[in-house]
Amino acid sequence: MHKITVCTLDCPDACSLVVGADREGRLVIRGNPDHPITAGFTCAKIKRYMERLKSPDRITAPLLKAGERWRTVSWNDALDLCAEKIQRYRDEPSSILYLHSEGSKGVLKMAGNLFFGRLGTSHGSGSLCDATGIAACRADFGSLDCNDIRDILNARVIVNWGKDLSRSSIHVAALIKEARRGGADVITISPGGDGNGPFSDYHIRIRPGTDRFLAAAVIRLFMKRSVIDDAVLKRSRNGEAFLDLLAKRSIDELISFCQVSRDDVDRLFRSYTTDGPVATVFGWGLQRYRWGGENVRFINALAFLSGNIGRSGGGVYYNIPSLRNFSLGGILPSVTSKRRSLTLPTIGRSILEADNPPVRMIWVDGFNVINQAPDSQTISEAFQRTEFTVVVDAFMNDTARMADLILPCTLMFEQEDIVGSFLHNYIHYVTPVVAPPEQARDDYWIFSKMGRRLSPPIHMPGVGEYLEASLRSPSLKTTLEELKQKKYAEGQWPRIAYEEMVFHHPDGLYRFPQSLSEADVPPQEYPLRLLSLIRRDAIHSQIPPDHQTDIPTVWVAPENALVKTIDRHSDVYLVSPKGRLRVSVELLPGLHPEAVIYRRGDWMKLGGGVNQLIEAGLTDMGAGASYYSQCVRLEN
Repeated sequence: MHKITVCTLDCPDACSLVVGADREGRLVIRGNPDHPITAGFTCAKIKRYMERLKSPDRITAPLLKAGERWRTVSWNDALDLCAEKIQRYRDEPSSILYLHSEGSKGVLKMAGNLFFGRLGTSHGSGSLCDATGIAACRADFGSLDCNDIRDILNARVIVNWGKDLSRSSIHVAALIKEARRGGADVITISPGGDGNGPFSDYHIRIRPGTDRFLAAAVIRLFMKRSVIDDAVLKRSRNGEAFLDLLAKRSIDELISFCQVSRDDVDRLFRSYTTDGPVATVFGWGLQRYRWGGENVRFINALAFLSGNIGRSGGGVYYNIPSLRNFSLGGILPSVTSKRRSLTLPTIGRSILEADNPPVRMIWVDGFNVINQAPDSQTISEAFQRTEFTVVVDAFMNDTARMADLILPCTLMFEQEDIVGSFLHNYIHYVTPVVAPPEQARDDYWIFSKMGRRLSPPIHMPGVGEYLEASLRSPSLKTTLEELKQKKYAEGQWPRIAYEEMVFHHPDGLYRFPQSLSEADVPPQEYPLRLLSLIRRDAIHSQIPPDHQTDIPTVWVAPENALVKTIDRHSDVYLVSPKGRLRVSVELLPGLHPEAVIYRRGDWMKLGGGVNQLIEAGLTDMGAGASYYSQCVRLEN
């Protein structure tokens, strides 16, 4: 006996899964072989997920802090306390802050936005993830869209601009492998340290954060060799001004900023000027710098000027909105509603500086914010100064430790939902496959029960009503009952985005960036660029405590100048102006000598937590977090 469900982790693939028992009665998870994208395989992150469900560290009953200890309370007492606190602060709703993220994705996971939106509370704005690149794409194209991911098989050249195909989106990696077997040439551009060797025909090692200069150098070569098609340029509004901007820069100057060779630039030029289509794939690391928006926009400009937008086999692949196939407008509060917003990349400072009124209560769900956001210690201080904090979670992670009340939640495989993808247009019914711990509850249940305790009450729609409403989308032709039976359905969108170079600005024209900002140079006392990259076997901080080590590992290039100044067999510390962490140091050939890699997500309470070292700062667009602008050093 098996059940078909879907992975709800914060991953673009949204894999359709077959879950069944083996001969010993243990649940086995495998990819659904009948699904057009999943195609029967999944990544390492899902293989051991059952261990997370059965972990002895899991919180399975509401916990109330009493001094320095925790005591178990009933759900009735926990919800009565929550309602009492909300009622107390309700006259000044901005004094309540709701923080939500993508610990698990799904339509029902948006319940908190509905509940706190009706209250009119403060909320988080900006993003710790992909907002900078999204803002850049919308500025250029007028919307966030891309070709159907399967169209990448029609590319003659694929330029992978920073995506770690060994750790991110296993199905994009599989499609690129298939395209390569069919004759496509794959070029990878990154500072190194990724697992892209088996996926690449040519690698360009670039100085961290300088991708815009490489794209600009290739465009400058377009100009020098007069290969820009006038018909393409006419599909833009400010093309001549953009080319005038670049005419003031020499190719050699641009190359010096990004520290690549002239051969690299020539190779990229030849790739973008082939007769066949060129697909450009984005990794999200290049938008996590101070000038991350410019990085994305100049790469978009290169793809556009080469004539590769709006054609099969071409296009740029950043992402698509994971909720675009759902109709939530009539359910969720309008984003223009007059609620106070506090930027997530600076959330600790934002909470401490908030006044009129100050933040008195915080509610967190789906979000280990203290671990994941920059400047973790300041966020911890902000939580300590808040009168009452509720965290909905299943583990005593860095954020849960700072709560006054912890509410135990259900996890993936334990709850019903509907989920989309930010890679493809399939939506899925989330079939529960195992029973949750007796006292674990899903978010929708929590908000429904709590809303009834308020005066006046907040009534949540029934679960079925809510899910049915979400499916009334122009891109879908299914009902909830049909989706439950068939398990997935495809949203209807054009297979080629921006066909015939018609864009989603009111005039239908493309927009170029209007500036090229100077490169940031690491200060002499902190000469290394800290890259806090993803892991292969875990999503963000969803790492079981017994899978973590006391001393985190960092990786540097063998030719890194600091390697000769430290004794790697003695205690070594990763140091920034914000603090220091004890680390072990490994050498990684091929990595740019200015970079140091830290695989993010380990917990502060277990000796990790790289975001303690990262200053809270914003990118140039979209209020994103400029994680990779942080500079550090290594010392004994």
